[in-house]
Amino acid sequence: MQTTYNHEQAISVNDAISISKHQKVTRKMPANVRSNRWVQIVAWLVASLFILGFFLDPIGNWTGPVLGTWFVGTQRLRRGFIWMLTFAFVPALLMHLRSIPLTGPETALKYTVWMLLTAVVGVLPFTFHRLISPRLPGLLATLPLPLAVTINHLLIQPSLHSGAPPDTAIHTFFVFWFAAVVVWMWNQEFKPSKIATGASIFVVLFAVAAGFERFQPTTAALPLSASAFAWACIAAAIALSIWAVLRPGKHQSWAHHPEAVALLQSPFTGNPLHVVTEHGQESLLSNSGERFPIRHGIPSFVKPHDLTGDNGKYNHLYETIGGFYDDTQRFFGAFRGVDLDSYFENYMRLLDVKPGDSVLETSVGTGLNFKYLPRGVELSGLDLSPEMLTNCQSNLRRWGMQANLCLGNAEALPFADSSFDVVYTAGAINFFNDRGKAIREMIRVAKPGSLLMIEDETEEYVKSTYEKIPITSSLYKDRRQAVTVPIDLVPPEMEDVRVEMLKEGKFYAITFRKPTHATSSARQRMQA
Repeated sequence: MQTTYNHEQAISVNDAISISKHQKVTRKMPANVRSNRWVQIVAWLVASLFILGFFLDPIGNWTGPVLGTWFVGTQRLRRGFIWMLTFAFVPALLMHLRSIPLTGPETALKYTVWMLLTAVVGVLPFTFHRLISPRLPGLLATLPLPLAVTINHLLIQPSLHSGAPPDTAIHTFFVFWFAAVVVWMWNQEFKPSKIATGASIFVVLFAVAAGFERFQPTTAALPLSASAFAWACIAAAIALSIWAVLRPGKHQSWAHHPEAVALLQSPFTGNPLHVVTEHGQESLLSNSGERFPIRHGIPSFVKPHDLTGDNGKYNHLYETIGGFYDDTQRFFGAFRGVDLDSYFENYMRLLDVKPGDSVLETSVGTGLNFKYLPRGVELSGLDLSPEMLTNCQSNLRRWGMQANLCLGNAEALPFADSSFDVVYTAGAINFFNDRGKAIREMIRVAKPGSLLMIEDETEEYVKSTYEKIPITSSLYKDRRQAVTVPIDLVPPEMEDVRVEMLKEGKFYAITFRKPTHATSSARQRMQA
């Protein structure tokens, strides 16, 4: 037996005992996660600017629309509308409590309803932007918000109250266009090819907005100019809406990917599947009559019992934070000065992926790991959260990548035996209902000789981070058992088993190979 340890990277006694059960485990020195102090300085400066915006109107008039545009873009349409309406109505109601007429309950109710209607009108442009923008290409995606806000400013708000003079319409247009462009560039990760375009737009926006604020049109010209500008915005908004609706669908048709369908099977019976189309809606059907719907290009293999126990508990968390999961990674990375590329490369470097390989990531989340795989591989991903998969689709379109995504349970994979050259999971397995079953499923769908990887956080990281973040602390405190490195769940017949502690012992990564020739008893254990 050969086991090597580094005392500076010591792990728990239980983990050491588990590791000693294997014939050969090597502990490598972790690769360093690079830091970027300039990014950290800029992040804190920008954060300070947004905080000042809550107290200083000249700053808040610019940062407020940016925050609103970003937030509504992270939420599903209905949920985003409700949250934005709450943010708009409740503070306004509290600020105007003294202004509510006290002549009778009916008068007070009418005043409150009028305030609510005003809040709804103010939120609708953001909802329109959330609906139309994702369907438009490039910089055109930034136009729905300023167009809708300007229409609201010129035609709707004046009928509700007198606080929207038409002579500020063009300034308003450019302020909200600026907000949409900032969020667009953020979503594009400020790629060099986008920075030049975005920077030039910023200059134009600031110059034009400042010019119209300083040299406003004369009052005599206002009716004609405001009316013409309003009609131009309405025409542009209608044209963009029609374009967005008529653009070809972005979701893949599984009927056009027979090679991907050939890898699928029922996770409950193991029967192969084929695509059927009824009333324009695709589904997957087995010979025994099992039917699995395909919604927005993603086949669903989830049954109610898949969302029980820890699977349901933590899936609810990801359904809640899925829209801004990627952004929280970028926020915390920037504030800590962490180079996110090196963060992901820290464990993705352990995979042995070659062009042309078929790769499966279970619990794929928003697909962030896909960026660090070679181009020219066949990607597949599975997750239990529809919200995370929806954001994964958006990321793939943004990166110019494609993957076959499935909604399902990693403990019952909907793939045939020996389907993939590389199988891995990263940042998920700790809180599965049955980690051992999930690992056996990964091995089952991997081809003989394939490399597999299991990566996740250690107990140290869970206690120091997740238990202290308000939104997650209630889920991770008072757990039934501590996180352990699941090396003992890797079947003993696996080859070249290695454990590596990453990022100063906060994460672990287990890699191993599926034997080229498995014995019948080993096959039975993997299928159990």
